Amino acid sequence: MHRNRLEALRLVQKRKVAPVKDRVTKVAAQFGERTFGIAQMSKYLTAADVTQLKKVAAGEKQLDKALALKVAEAIKKWAMTHDVTHFTHWFQPLTGLTAEKHDSFINYDSKGKVIEKFSVGQLIQSEPDASSFPSGGTRTTFEARGYTAWDVSSPLFIIEDHGTKILCIPSVFVSYKGHALDTKTGLMRSLKILNHEAIEMLKELGDKKTKKVFTTIGCEQEYFLVDSAFANMRPDLISAGRTLVGSDMPKGQELEDHYFGSIPSRVLAYMADVESELYRLGIPAKTRHNEVAPSQFELAPIFEEANLAADHNMLAMEVLRRAALRHNFMCILHEKPFKGVNGSGKHNNWSMSTDAGENLLEPGDSPSENVRFLAFLSCVLKAVHSCQVGLRAAIATHGNDHRLGANEAPPAIISVFLGATLSGVVESISKGEKIEPGKSGKGTISFGINQLPELPKDNTDRNRTSPFAFTGNKFEFRAVGSSQAISYPVTMINAAVAKALHQFTQELVEAKKKEKNTQIATLAVIQKYLKESKDIIFEGNGYSDEWKLEAKKRGLYNLQKTPEALSEFAKHDHHKFLIESGVYSEAELEAILEVQFERYAKHLNVEAQTMLTLARQLVLPAVYAHQRMLGQTVASLVAAGVSATDSKTVLEEAVKRSVEVNAGVEKLAAAVGELERKGFGKEGAAYAAFELSTCMNNLREALDKAEKVIGDDFWPLPKYREMLFLR
Repeated sequence: MHRNRLEALRLVQKRKVAPVKDRVTKVAAQFGERTFGIAQMSKYLTAADVTQLKKVAAGEKQLDKALALKVAEAIKKWAMTHDVTHFTHWFQPLTGLTAEKHDSFINYDSKGKVIEKFSVGQLIQSEPDASSFPSGGTRTTFEARGYTAWDVSSPLFIIEDHGTKILCIPSVFVSYKGHALDTKTGLMRSLKILNHEAIEMLKELGDKKTKKVFTTIGCEQEYFLVDSAFANMRPDLISAGRTLVGSDMPKGQELEDHYFGSIPSRVLAYMADVESELYRLGIPAKTRHNEVAPSQFELAPIFEEANLAADHNMLAMEVLRRAALRHNFMCILHEKPFKGVNGSGKHNNWSMSTDAGENLLEPGDSPSENVRFLAFLSCVLKAVHSCQVGLRAAIATHGNDHRLGANEAPPAIISVFLGATLSGVVESISKGEKIEPGKSGKGTISFGINQLPELPKDNTDRNRTSPFAFTGNKFEFRAVGSSQAISYPVTMINAAVAKALHQFTQELVEAKKKEKNTQIATLAVIQKYLKESKDIIFEGNGYSDEWKLEAKKRGLYNLQKTPEALSEFAKHDHHKFLIESGVYSEAELEAILEVQFERYAKHLNVEAQTMLTLARQLVLPAVYAHQRMLGQTVASLVAAGVSATDSKTVLEEAVKRSVEVNAGVEKLAAAVGELERKGFGKEGAAYAAFELSTCMNNLREALDKAEKVIGDDFWPLPKYREMLFLR
């Protein structure tokens, strides 16, 4: 084994399970202790003030100056009891990450004495340099002003890292002209619009009591853990977040022995550490388990309102990465960090709920009789069908391009899975057929053994190849990538559904003019919507070639690469629903698209440059050293008068590998130069997707072949078998 890899292996073997300091063991008592929630507010504000602040958070009124003064003082007192010294507006720019600038509470009073102060202005607004963030050209160095503004609906929280405590104020980020420069502003707009349209529709259905409808998200988070001793020796993991070299392992995930397996001790300690921090931050982490690929794991929370869920997922990713360092791991959130095994997704379980706690996508025991459910279901189907390009563009990233279409990741073709029972109901209604009441499709599974109980069976199966699958009382948007901020995909769903709800309400009003029975009128509109949207429903294997042909016949889009999806979405007909609803302006969407094109091209450029470095500085020297050893062996055999035929064959194979690698390096270097000439916009992104990536794939094939023939003493990079199985 190469000396550097051997040294890393020895370091890994010496690792001990890291103790979890201050582990949360009484979850209910400690949950949210680092957030400024209702319990904390009540200690520093009057009951009347708390009530008013809750109304502001719910969007029922604006924050007045008098209340703001009290809240700012209360927040300062609460923060200082936790030994907080700094505060920051915590926001989510178009990088897909979070951003923060720390300010201390230190200030001078009128007499020049140092005091600790936190003003209303500091709470409500901050002014970061907008030109230094992705803005799609809306901000430049000579017009750089941008603003962050406090989102009252999301609780403030305290981040602690190695004894340093920072008060974080969840915020939106906009330009001087008011353009959204983040992923959160659009989400909050979409939530407001969907709430309005859902309330209007419910009124027409006869519901006069519901005052609020909001979307909920349960956001599963998949990730890989690799020991830092191995990860630090991989320039590709450091720079690109995924391995650009790595030959197939004799054993990967084909034995299906990792999924739900016993969690390794070091990993379990890490998970406990992560959960303790999440609980203190008020994030309801619920499930942890081994995922399908070796060294792949999952964290899943309980459902929350979408805006809060989006903030909490961003926080969870930060906690996952930060805790990994404490446990000598690298947490990898890339969608496809290792070739040949499952990638990582972020399944967004999306639904709609009322202020009375009713799930509008709950079928009940008899879905065919539940008119309200069928009405909202028909709107979701219409939304996905008419806005499929928008949904595809919302999950279009360089990482997802590697993941979609295999290994339990859904294909790029957007479709909806309902399950046999519900699909049958939809088919019957769309055809105008009578449906037998009371047929929910639910049943039980009997084992025929007295010691085992009968199990209730859901009325839908699972289809893990479906991008948008109904799973009982919610839709699982499986196509979202593991490293993505969920705000943008959820915004797209909300806006698309809001449009469908608006149209449904208008058509229902007209139908009721002809038919006074509300149920009959509603069913007429439902039938129309289901008939118009039935092409989006698919129950079969999303990976099959037959589905690709069938989808084309149905008029569904198959946009394989990110630049294809973005270019199609850039057409007005595909994004006008966002403009018309007010979720985004035309200028904001143009900026978002420009940022997406630019980031895609730049990410692939980073990967290509990293791959060239790996090939030139690590792989080729190893190949040449191996050849030199083989050449000396052949020479010594010939000098001794012994047949060197076998040794010559091995040497020729090694030389062949170096020739292939050099040829690949030359072609990739030329492609990188061409990408830089085309620039990092729409044209460059398309070139990177189809030309540059082809050169990268060809060079990778040559590098992986070299790994298989080069002696283990010469290969400098940690191998898959080490990174994925040793910890």
